[in-house]
Amino acid sequence: QSQPYSQTPLPPPGSPGPYPSPYSEKSGYPPGSQLPSRRGPRHVRQDEMNGEQGAADDGSEGSGPPWSISDAVSWLLFAIAGFAVGQVLGYVILVVVATLNGHTADYARLAAQAVPPAWVVVSELVGLWIGFLGAIAAAVTFRGTGSVVNDLGLRFSWWDLLIGPVVGFVGQVVLIPILYLPLYHLNPHIQHELSQPAQRLTGGFHGGNLFIIGFLTVVVVPLIEEMLFRGVLLRSFLRLFRSAGRFLGPAFAIILTGVLFGLAHFEPVQLLGLCAFGVVLSWLAYKLRRLGAGILAHATFNLIAVLAIASSSAVH
Repeated sequence: QSQPYSQTPLPPPGSPGPYPSPYSEKSGYPPGSQLPSRRGPRHVRQDEMNGEQGAADDGSEGSGPPWSISDAVSWLLFAIAGFAVGQVLGYVILVVVATLNGHTADYARLAAQAVPPAWVVVSELVGLWIGFLGAIAAAVTFRGTGSVVNDLGLRFSWWDLLIGPVVGFVGQVVLIPILYLPLYHLNPHIQHELSQPAQRLTGGFHGGNLFIIGFLTVVVVPLIEEMLFRGVLLRSFLRLFRSAGRFLGPAFAIILTGVLFGLAHFEPVQLLGLCAFGVVLSWLAYKLRRLGAGILAHATFNLIAVLAIASSSAVH
């Protein structure tokens, strides 16, 4: 005679039983640890089930998005689209503001000046930032968990307060002069040419307006650019080059991100220095697996340039 059917209840988490707890030793997750987070609203695709998922920040499996090659390509496309849209929006906003200020006929001439008016600079920056933020939002929303903290590593540590300013100061005061030292003998005006981008950015601001552009340059610019370049782009390249090895893969990703960072500024004379400092920021983000130190380094780098222009204007 058959025994009546009975259902054996599952043991509570952590207790021995026929089904190992997700926190047991067999699962690989120690007691008290946090299970891997879900990947947001989208479903796991077949290519991820076949082993293409993996981290982009340190080359290890399962650390965070982009998880697959297709995710990484999507992040790159979002970044390219955001940069292009930002350029267009900057121009559109410039035209609108010029029309409101009565400069419809000469806004192009004003924008081409070595030191354009403040409203020209702000218009171009706002349009570019909108494009960058749109790319960041698209990457974490459609191909991530929806969190810039988890997906891009937008975190700070107390150590970043020391590491960031030191790296930014050394980059601006030591690295840049050393890189351009051979050019000082070939071009006596190289120092003046190197300061032109900062002069264009802040030279049209005076008094209280100088504080405003200084805040935007030191606070807003590093935050947005680091999220795009060291967040979206670097992690995309780390995922794409992961098959190149634990050394060559990150090296390719770090160098390429730094070069693109320099090229994106459209400054031929400053290209070498911007690429070099971009590589430093990329290496910092890769080693620390967060953006905090790089943001503070970027901010310090910009702050020194703004202070140099402000002091020069005060003397003259």
